[in-house]
Amino acid sequence: MKQRIYVCHTYYHVYVAALKELNLPEYQRGQADLILSTMSNNFGNLKERAQRCGLFSAVFMFEEKEDVCFPQVMKYHQDTGNLVINLFNRIRYTKLLGKVQEPYVPVDFKQYKDIYVFCDSDPIGYYLSYKRIFYHALEDGLDCISTYDTARYDNRGHFKLKALLASWNLIFIQNGWGKYCLDMEVNNIDILPYPCPKYIEKPRSELVDGLDQKGKNILVKLFVEDMDRINSRLEEAGDRPRILLLTEPLCSLDVREKIFRDCISQYGRIEGEEAVVMIKPHPRDVLDYRQVFADYIVLDGGFPMEIFNYIPGLRFRRVISVFTVVHSIKFAEEIVYLGEDFMDQYEAPELHRQNEMI
Repeated sequence: MKQRIYVCHTYYHVYVAALKELNLPEYQRGQADLILSTMSNNFGNLKERAQRCGLFSAVFMFEEKEDVCFPQVMKYHQDTGNLVINLFNRIRYTKLLGKVQEPYVPVDFKQYKDIYVFCDSDPIGYYLSYKRIFYHALEDGLDCISTYDTARYDNRGHFKLKALLASWNLIFIQNGWGKYCLDMEVNNIDILPYPCPKYIEKPRSELVDGLDQKGKNILVKLFVEDMDRINSRLEEAGDRPRILLLTEPLCSLDVREKIFRDCISQYGRIEGEEAVVMIKPHPRDVLDYRQVFADYIVLDGGFPMEIFNYIPGLRFRRVISVFTVVHSIKFAEEIVYLGEDFMDQYEAPELHRQNEMI
């Protein structure tokens, strides 16, 4: 039996998987497999770099398919207005969505001792439950459940009944509520407003503190394809104070552009001096920042922002974030986290205050 496999949907997921492997003794590294799901992210040539980094024995691409790809599944994903009929339809939906993934799954999960799944709300969670395969779930993003508990939000109304059905594997609920989910790793239980009996606390900071310089170098080489380009971009900044703007796939493209122009307008000066603004696009942000924000330095978006922590000598005077959790940032003197009150100016509050609607 193989030791471990990680199912990742984002660059951040791969980052956490790499952290977990780097915290093992060196003789245990290289025994884990890695799956990159193409459903919501373009990983570029990360597969080749992951195969070379020495942390993973094999790397697989997974053409995971959304429910909308299958009309026979979607016919059971409609609100009939009747709770009983809806639940029976959901039972059919749950089993069928898992079943239709089978031709696309690249490995035999039953060969692995431990399976780690980020974002089991995606079809992989349905597939593993359909196949009755136990797995470990991991928090999608750093402390993301504290602002958006997708399990409870997606199952508003009769949650206890639905959780009971999920524990019997009749329906599926993500983030620790499914029968075949052994546990759900979260960064900080204390800040989560709603409990789940399968939550276990695994602080990401402990994984970071366990890194030595060799491990940090491995992470930089894994995620940063062209370090020379980043260095040249930093040289353009000269001695002026640097500001880093972290983008996110918010709202429509035109509203998104306005959001980040407003951020630059409000926070783009340091003690009266115009700062050098550098933009780090989110990996799933499709706005063309190099064209739209041509007056600023736009970095590559294809790596998690935590990698900045491991680039020697890199410091920013200020980092600006809307919703990206900033607890892990160590490369900035000042952090501006804007949050829900800021976003209320750009879209209806119910679109980003999900936990308040549970």
